Amino acid sequence: MFTQHRRRGLIAILTVPLFLGAACGGDSAGDQGGGENVELTLAHSYTEQQPQHRCGAQVIADEVAAANVGLTVQLFPSSQLGGDADRIQSVISGDIDLDIQGASALGAVHEPMSVVDAAYAFDDGEHLARFFGSDASKPLTDGFAEATGVTTLGAWSAGSRQFTANQPIRTPEDLANLRLRFPNSPQFLMNAEALGANPTEVAYEELYLALQQGIVDGQENPIVNIDALNLAEVQDYISLSRHQENSNLVLVGPRWNELNPQQQEALSRAVDSAVEQVPGCVEQDEQQILEKWRAGGQFQIVDDVDVAAFRAKVEPYLRANLSPEQLSVYEAIRGSAA
Repeated sequence: MFTQHRRRGLIAILTVPLFLGAACGGDSAGDQGGGENVELTLAHSYTEQQPQHRCGAQVIADEVAAANVGLTVQLFPSSQLGGDADRIQSVISGDIDLDIQGASALGAVHEPMSVVDAAYAFDDGEHLARFFGSDASKPLTDGFAEATGVTTLGAWSAGSRQFTANQPIRTPEDLANLRLRFPNSPQFLMNAEALGANPTEVAYEELYLALQQGIVDGQENPIVNIDALNLAEVQDYISLSRHQENSNLVLVGPRWNELNPQQQEALSRAVDSAVEQVPGCVEQDEQQILEKWRAGGQFQIVDDVDVAAFRAKVEPYLRANLSPEQLSVYEAIRGSAA
């Protein structure tokens, strides 16, 4: 995956003047014969129990260590190094080496990237992985790299986002007069408008209380997040609308160009492995959670949502309201559908 970035990094390394190697006594950071180890920081906002950490960040760290190329990855989960908006700036500046981010947060520094989080842009998680593993994503990831100096090493879906409320949501008409919490980002708010929802701003950490007190009538999140927040205690229905793939992109900042070819290859392979593993971990967690809800009667699970009706409502709205550059990304995504 993302071989265009690997090639660019490899070329940069191979064109460093040869006298630098001689000045260092012939040993690079990746030499297995005694060179100094390079340590990279990898930050994200997820807990250690979530698939993004267990099957994503931890897999990257473990496989890099196993490669034995003089490279280690130190993990900082749970927003230890700051929230999404702060962390992407730290990746750009080089204060954080690696990060796992959602596309909407990245839209703040390169607007076209936010389209990855557009409602029904992707048919499913496999479509998202296929897009980022193909040349169709090159204009987007290359443009992001040119604008920020940050390389995209891989991307996965961490599950589809679903609606919860105290009534079932089967059609766009069911959203009328409901105050639904959406994340406060331009793309998420555009999604709300496209879906026909009335978006209300509530911090993620305050969502349980807001639902309990009736400040909002419902919300949307992936199943693993809904379970982590115990929203089954304050909502009656979960409607499987699958209206957005919850994107995660693995990013590396300026340190990428300081790694030798063996280290770059080891890191790329580790990310590729995580990209393959996270969706399966997410699916397994989701199935366990749905079974728990069914057995306990905590949620009434609505699985006959009219997804076609939502798609038919969303696409014309997006095409009319995305900027020309964003629309180009949207069309590339839709063009990569199976």
